Amino acid sequence: MSLDYLEFEKPIAELQEKIAELQRVSSAGELNMGAEISRLCAKNLQLTKEIFAKLGAWQITQIARHPLRPYTLDYIKRMVVDFQELHGDRMYSDDGAIVAGLGWIGDHRVAIVGHQKGRNTKQRTRRNFGMARPEGYRKAQRIMLLAERFGLPLVTLIDTPGAYPGVGAEERGQSQAIAQSIEVMATLKTPIISVVIGEGGSGGALAIGVCDKLLMLQYSTYTVISPEGCASILWKSADKAAEAAEAMGVTTRELSKFGLVDEVIAEPLGGAHRDYDETARSVKDKIVDALREFESVDNEQLLENRYARLMSFGKFELKE
Repeated sequence: MSLDYLEFEKPIAELQEKIAELQRVSSAGELNMGAEISRLCAKNLQLTKEIFAKLGAWQITQIARHPLRPYTLDYIKRMVVDFQELHGDRMYSDDGAIVAGLGWIGDHRVAIVGHQKGRNTKQRTRRNFGMARPEGYRKAQRIMLLAERFGLPLVTLIDTPGAYPGVGAEERGQSQAIAQSIEVMATLKTPIISVVIGEGGSGGALAIGVCDKLLMLQYSTYTVISPEGCASILWKSADKAAEAAEAMGVTTRELSKFGLVDEVIAEPLGGAHRDYDETARSVKDKIVDALREFESVDNEQLLENRYARLMSFGKFELKE
């Protein structure tokens, strides 16, 4: 699988190309390049570590949007047993941007809701680039209430640039659907574990992100608006997106400082797209740990803790 290197990864890509060329020469039996290949591999590893040790907010945003980054269905395939997908909102249609269903994570029977993007043009059209419409959020609510009815913990996987802003979505009550999802999750009598696996964009992310524990992958982002959108408002130009990303504090590093994320899940060196299996194992382990935390918490205490958690967000200062 081509790693589709990002702009800031060009030095890594160039070195990897040299390694690949030497490997071709060596495999052809023309020369024994084993020692040189080992040296360049070690150099490539060190270079990758150096580059990823000092990533800026905009570079992390690019990784969160990487076209090869694992999506919800990739995680479900690797960490959920006997997944049964459920479709439709029982009002309008089935939204491919939201995947929902039931399955087993470890020893826990759970309900799962997540955003799903597409890999190619056909999939992206069907999934609407992970931007859910009202019927997607109403489908999510249906699964959430089903989880509450049967006493199943809810796991949500967040990865969207935002809710779809099209005319049809607005006509069908996009803002109301998002608000209803937030309301349902705020009062849902079952544990909720949310994981930001890529982009956590605006209300489209928050609609399935009200939870008892928020986990984020190392190179994911969570923000009230995209850097491009913020730049267009503040500087009247999307070209200032990198500057906006730094100012907004979209990364796990900044979000952790303010207590908005409960735990950061380490990614393989180079990002989650470098190793789907390792990333899925890490996510699964953290979800299972979180589910165990809530096994002995009754519903009344669960709701009190959730309310206190939500009310702890944000800081303000009163002035005379």
